[in-house]
Amino acid sequence: MNTTTIEWTDRTWNPVTGCTRVSPGCDRCYAENIARRFAGGAAFPNGFAVTLHPERLDAPRRWRRPARVFVNSMSDLFHNDIPDEFVLAVFQTMADTPQHTFQILTKRPARMRAFCDRLGFRDPTRAEAAAGHLSIAYLEDHPADVAPWDAWPLPNVWLGVSVEDQARAELRIPALLRTNAAMRFISAEPLIGPLDLETWFKHVQTPACDRCSVKGALDWHSGHLWGRCDCTCHPGSRPNRLDWVIIGGESGPGARPMDLTWARNLIELGRVAGFAVFMKQLGTAWARRHDWCRSPKGADMEDWPERLRVRQMPAQAASAIGSAR
Repeated sequence: MNTTTIEWTDRTWNPVTGCTRVSPGCDRCYAENIARRFAGGAAFPNGFAVTLHPERLDAPRRWRRPARVFVNSMSDLFHNDIPDEFVLAVFQTMADTPQHTFQILTKRPARMRAFCDRLGFRDPTRAEAAAGHLSIAYLEDHPADVAPWDAWPLPNVWLGVSVEDQARAELRIPALLRTNAAMRFISAEPLIGPLDLETWFKHVQTPACDRCSVKGALDWHSGHLWGRCDCTCHPGSRPNRLDWVIIGGESGPGARPMDLTWARNLIELGRVAGFAVFMKQLGTAWARRHDWCRSPKGADMEDWPERLRVRQMPAQAASAIGSAR
């Protein structure tokens, strides 16, 4: 599947399909429904069981037009059943195609953080760049298969986590903020409970560096949480901040309702704190209560209350902050 109807991206790339449920946001997973419907075919030979598709790894290299690419819309790149070497091959393709912007969304941020921490030491100017330091057996056996990268974090890779409610936010956002990334985002879809992100913009101190215990220093600057570690353990590290929030109500049969107040609160916080907000849809439950809706998922902006008609990309929020200074 290359093109997509997902409003915040241009196309999808699925070198892996299949997943397993980890939290309430998975209960009505669209990917699972699609995979089970077409199980046994070329796209989903094993239904929704985790399946690697190595023949798809080179696909972005063949795309002529630059695009925003949602990676593994039908899976989770950091699922435990996906070997390190395959995840690394996905990152290699992304490194080799800087004309594209890759958007990775996970419900498993602990593995994402650990994996990216190891990749961060692949800077060829550092002694630790030896393949063995990465602790990935594949690299030790095939060091020539992976070319050195010019920069880390990869500037064309956005990392995000799914947070359907406050409990999942408190589990996943801290790990995301401690993952070095060019851009960090969250997807509050399906939003099935109130979500308060203010905590992550009002911390007074940052945790100690996990390698040398040096404390970082935080400044409240244009609504962002900035974390700077004084040590040299994390070359090229960037401010610990959320750049983008996607909001969406659940779709499909039995969809749980999203209270529009939850969405309004996130939009208002984004305006004050300076992160971009993308209101994707109001959900099937809302659309069914308003039978004049043009979209069964409540995805047509013209049907929404005016205050909810916000679809920003991260660069737009950054530009607005700059013009306000």
